[in-house]
Amino acid sequence: MKLTHILATTLLVMSANTWAEPTYRLFVTNEKSNSVSVIDSRTGELETTLEIGDRPRGIGLSPDHKTLYVALSEENAIGMVDVATLKFLGKLDAGEDPETFAVHPNGNLYLSNEDDAKATVVNPTTGEIIAEIRVGLEPEGVAASPTGDIVLVTSESTNMVHVIQVPEHKVIANVLVAARPRGLAFNKSGSLAYVSSEIGNELAIIDMSTYQIIKQVVVDIPKSKPMAIALSPDDKTLYMTTGRAAKVVIMDAETLAIKSTADVGKRVWGAVLSRDGSTLYTANGVSNTVSVVDTATSKSTMEIEVGKGPWGLALDD
Repeated sequence: MKLTHILATTLLVMSANTWAEPTYRLFVTNEKSNSVSVIDSRTGELETTLEIGDRPRGIGLSPDHKTLYVALSEENAIGMVDVATLKFLGKLDAGEDPETFAVHPNGNLYLSNEDDAKATVVNPTTGEIIAEIRVGLEPEGVAASPTGDIVLVTSESTNMVHVIQVPEHKVIANVLVAARPRGLAFNKSGSLAYVSSEIGNELAIIDMSTYQIIKQVVVDIPKSKPMAIALSPDDKTLYMTTGRAAKVVIMDAETLAIKSTADVGKRVWGAVLSRDGSTLYTANGVSNTVSVVDTATSKSTMEIEVGKGPWGLALDD
């Protein structure tokens, strides 16, 4: 076993043992109202709204779920919030126009800098920028593998998934995919990665042992613009938002066959799945709502009003 795998596994065990007691808060970035909506996921009630900064988009939680990170694109920064108290903790320098990011198992942030064609690595504890990695034009989606030795970044205009080796921070492979790749997700072992392509209207599976596409399908849904991806806890079911199609597509994660769809709000964008896999939440950018989808029935059970242009979601459960 590689040393990086051992270290990553140790970090995962440590973070699991130090998780804060869950608040069951659902956090939603509102791109056009410069705020984060805080929702009690148990009731669907809006708890409060945080004025966070200019153009919040990407959002995520620290490995111990104690800190919320928000990408503030117009401020070239990451805002930090205490999950328990909702106290604003300050901002981190994040390079030019950070859009999305992934939180590595070791706690570092891997950011896509859309205007600069690079990925930036930030240590949120010290604020240090550890590395800047050249990638393709208009980088978008970011995902860190569960083992921690690989980070993926999509580039919208180059139509590639860039494979970055950690901790060397070198691009070791480039995988050509359909037009305008957006979302990324790994399975639990990190052996497979999934990538959605908005303009190509495709979903692909990458074998992480060879960095080759082993399955790709066109999404047979009218007006579909694939975006966010979430996998069920058992890795058997894949949920994907479809933009202007106003649906979540539920697929077999192995064959990519469509099992069902769920009607949600307009321009559905971000998505997050509850830890037990029973509920999917989606950010609906034109409807200004969050849809609550029961995964057992593939039905939206609630629409929660939030700010303008909801973009991303993070759930502390």
